[in-house]
Amino acid sequence: MPITGLLFVTDTICSRTRHSGGGEADLTTMAGRLGFIVDWLDPHAGIIFKYQLMFFTADSSIEMYDIKNRRIFLKKVVYPSVKEKDLYIGSTITVYSRQLKVVDFADEYTKNTITQTQQMAFVAVKPSALPNLGKIVNAMLKSDFVIAKMKMASIPAAAAQHMYGKAMPELTSAPVVGIAIVADNAIEKFKDLYGDGSMPNSIVSHFGDVCVASSSVESVAQEVETFFSLPTASKLSDTTLCLIKPSAMEYSGLILDDILGQFDIAGVSTFFLERPNAVEFYEVYKGVVPEFNSMVQELTSGPFVAVEVAGVGGGALPK
Repeated sequence: MPITGLLFVTDTICSRTRHSGGGEADLTTMAGRLGFIVDWLDPHAGIIFKYQLMFFTADSSIEMYDIKNRRIFLKKVVYPSVKEKDLYIGSTITVYSRQLKVVDFADEYTKNTITQTQQMAFVAVKPSALPNLGKIVNAMLKSDFVIAKMKMASIPAAAAQHMYGKAMPELTSAPVVGIAIVADNAIEKFKDLYGDGSMPNSIVSHFGDVCVASSSVESVAQEVETFFSLPTASKLSDTTLCLIKPSAMEYSGLILDDILGQFDIAGVSTFFLERPNAVEFYEVYKGVVPEFNSMVQELTSGPFVAVEVAGVGGGALPK
């Protein structure tokens, strides 16, 4: 439930949302401004701090209010790396090296504005289509979908039955790549992108019937929860690791396509690392390379994709 009674601070107004018994805050003061409740885990103290984050759509500026201490934490500042499409329940954004998880809407206006249009959809890329995975991902990104999660996994028959209510042999014969995407009216928007054989520039017209996508809002949560609870596919032998860094995520489809032009992919998954985990991951470089801190900062600045790269046909990688 949205947290009420929070202080809204802007450069011109200072008002409170009303508790039950009073009316809603004046909507004219809220237009063009979206409010979210975000959590920040202090990596040193292990304590979660809650903030109210305001996003101003006119200029992509943000403002933060410390809920516990009831004071402004961050004055209004333009922050173009945070975009409106990145703000949805469950997403993680980075603001001045702090990883903030969006856990709730701060007010009814934001809830109604976002939920009226913004949706998540789940797309399973069939095993036969994996050579074209990069092109499919690139088509999604070019169509302004946000990739919330992505990973490769084998779907047991029982899980497929739970997700779709029927046997899905095209998804259980070999590992598939599942992608949770977010956009306004994501289900219908992906249907338009997917198209059929008669629609030029659609996924089907280029690659055939290569995906299974959510058919209703009601089915998405079950599909996402079931798939992303499955173990990630991996080979862990005669393979190497490729990281598509946060700064390159908008080109992740092109990078995957380039990899698949020369190698196979044995596993793929999106990650979001806290700083202590990133420091541990790069530990071998600590004190060795001067750019160690910048490497850690880059890896914790947003989501990234880890790709397990294998030789073609499961063979050994070239030396």
